[in-house]
Amino acid sequence: MKIDTGVMLQHLGDISAVARQSEEVGFDGLWTSETSHDPFLPLALAAAQTERIELGTAIAVAFPRSPMVLAQTAWDLADLSGGRFILGLGTQVKAHIERRFGVTWESPAPKLREIILALRAIWDCWQNGTRLNFRGQFFKLTLMTPFFDPGPIAHPHIPIFIAGVNPYLCRLAGELCDGFHVHPFHTTRYLRERILPNIEAGLQKSGRTRPDIQLASAAFVVTGRNDTEMEQAKRAVREQIAFYASTPSYRPVMEVHGWGDVGQELSHLAARKRWADMPALIGDEMLETFAVIAPPDELAAAVRTRYDGLLDRVMYYHLGPPLAFDDDAWRNTVRVFHR
Repeated sequence: MKIDTGVMLQHLGDISAVARQSEEVGFDGLWTSETSHDPFLPLALAAAQTERIELGTAIAVAFPRSPMVLAQTAWDLADLSGGRFILGLGTQVKAHIERRFGVTWESPAPKLREIILALRAIWDCWQNGTRLNFRGQFFKLTLMTPFFDPGPIAHPHIPIFIAGVNPYLCRLAGELCDGFHVHPFHTTRYLRERILPNIEAGLQKSGRTRPDIQLASAAFVVTGRNDTEMEQAKRAVREQIAFYASTPSYRPVMEVHGWGDVGQELSHLAARKRWADMPALIGDEMLETFAVIAPPDELAAAVRTRYDGLLDRVMYYHLGPPLAFDDDAWRNTVRVFHR
């Protein structure tokens, strides 16, 4: 099982030091996300400062970018990193696509499928000189002249991961992708009963097997060096679980455990902006189901045990100061995962 780390930067200039430190500690991968900053720019800087660590987006939002724009950015990052780049894509949700990005929301799952196929067609054109002739429902890509063709690179296979919750996207990942970003809002039961069976259905469709795809996720963890830090961590994780559980599209995770009514109540509270009242609905049983709770010296083993046979790579969902481990603590964490 690989152990990764994520980066949430306030300033782009900080990424070089973070990337060097992450590689020196021994992490297998470094992931950026598309939140308050572009997900690709930090990885260009990180690629220039590292030699071994994998670099990926978890995730970049697919729909505001054309397949050609995505293909070009990924091609350059794959070349710059010596083949260490992983393109992680997600759909986001309708409100953000239409009201934050200002683009059309249409048939998200079939459209994402077409983007994946279009990317592979573009990369094949550049690497092998095949004619670009991609014609789909959403995209028509038939023009590539020498002036705009970057040509072949040393590491042309760019892994594509997608993120999702619903069965279609799980099956799509199994059919076409190198990896699947499991949403942090998950449980091991949801993985076993909903995610993995649909991944397997996609794998069977394309004649592949489970080793052909990596499942990755961030795990909620509660840790601390004393009772005060443990309680602080519990509050932070309860807040995050309550936020995710209030989103209707994530309610199937709650329903697997018979907690659908709690999800509905959280949605009502969120609609009335009663954020402070929401964490109280996340009881101890829910917290222990969604999060790994352990002191720092036992946390890595507990996380690895929980996800053994379910995930191929994991990172901690950072929520507060108790996870501000020093380098030695992170090195010990890496050693546990690499045994």
